[in-house]
Amino acid sequence: THTHRYIMYLLHLSNSTSFPISPSFSTPDIVHENLKMGSDGESDQASGTSSDEVQSPTGVCLRNRGNRRISAEDLNKRLSLPADIRIPDGYLEKLQLSSPPFDQPLSRRSRRASLSEIGFGKLETYIKLDKLGEGTYATVFKGRSKLTDNLVALKEIRLEHEEGAPCTAIREVSLLKDLKHANIVTLHDIIHTEKSLTLVFEYLDKDLKQYMDDCGNILSMQNVKIFLYQILRGLAYCHRRKVLHRDLKPQNLLINDRGELKLADFGLARAKSVPTKTYSNEVVTLWYRPPDVLLGSSEYSTPIDMWGVGCIFFEMAAGRPLFPGSTVEDELHLIFRLLGTPTEDSWTGISSMDEFKSYKFPKYKVQPLINHAPRLDTDGIDLLLSFLKYESRKRISADEAMRQPYFRSLGPRVHTLPESISIFTLKEVQLQRDPGYRNSSYPESGER
Repeated sequence: THTHRYIMYLLHLSNSTSFPISPSFSTPDIVHENLKMGSDGESDQASGTSSDEVQSPTGVCLRNRGNRRISAEDLNKRLSLPADIRIPDGYLEKLQLSSPPFDQPLSRRSRRASLSEIGFGKLETYIKLDKLGEGTYATVFKGRSKLTDNLVALKEIRLEHEEGAPCTAIREVSLLKDLKHANIVTLHDIIHTEKSLTLVFEYLDKDLKQYMDDCGNILSMQNVKIFLYQILRGLAYCHRRKVLHRDLKPQNLLINDRGELKLADFGLARAKSVPTKTYSNEVVTLWYRPPDVLLGSSEYSTPIDMWGVGCIFFEMAAGRPLFPGSTVEDELHLIFRLLGTPTEDSWTGISSMDEFKSYKFPKYKVQPLINHAPRLDTDGIDLLLSFLKYESRKRISADEAMRQPYFRSLGPRVHTLPESISIFTLKEVQLQRDPGYRNSSYPESGER
């Protein structure tokens, strides 16, 4: 077919170029189609994107660059292939086809057909290895791609005929398609069958909760700093694009054997519009939920994620959760017992909030945080306090947090890295062996 011939032509031209393509190459000349989300019952006008956000036109646009040789980069751009794609050895020989030149850019339909011919969007392209976990709607498997020979995580979402795809799955797909960053998990492929929707992600060895368990909950303070910086780096990228994660917790932060940390599980994430929409306050796992949301606030923006960052920061540094409440009231008691029961001075308008008044909290005094996280230095305590502000508008932003004195020891170059590049490409950023880690592959100090 026309499409088949064109893909073979592209593959033939790129055959002399070695794969995989470095994930660092940028693709300024391509515009990815933007998948809209439907209503999810959380707002009258709920959608994954809104009119105030940057909308990309549908389809793939390529500038006319004249008659020049098509490189492997162009191949990836034209077919919207994942950054680490490697066309299998012998692929051209197996098909035994040659194609004449074909100068027009791929249409959307042709591009989908081309991807399908390579093997994208097909269950048989992936081998299931181990079951990693199971939830209400989805089961996650460790798998392997026959295309790239890389490990992948297969998130298999069961489709009920009455309901169709769960809104969380649609939301996750539509947001992750447009989030390309070194500290956000990469969505490689989507497979839609009658019974399931399978999302194919890059595979990472463990989540932060497992990592902390493996260390006996005693992390190197250097590693705490490196992990926190990566959380902030991924969040700052999301927040610049008006995407709220809304479910930050150690189980949703994935870490590979290099120490790269990536935000994952965007099922509860929302693209935030201006003016503020009203959202459900049943978001964010209880232990990481900010007090304004616990007290019923449904008008929130990026600061909802920053409270959770503070809780995770403390947990890494102290080796235990900060506010492990069992109910909303218990959670608020734990927060107020440490940070002091809020007053008009610490939280403007709190005294007239009906929900707050109904609980009749005792008047707790502020406790020094250093008593609870003694391994944090002064800069660390200052940063922690800036996350844990009662009034959401007073919480530090992810962008601002990255520039605090606490991170000075990582050096100035971490601030100038391209979005797709890992901070571990800098020699001054190196993990240390965690004190409680058994059989760690991480060195005692500098050399990696």
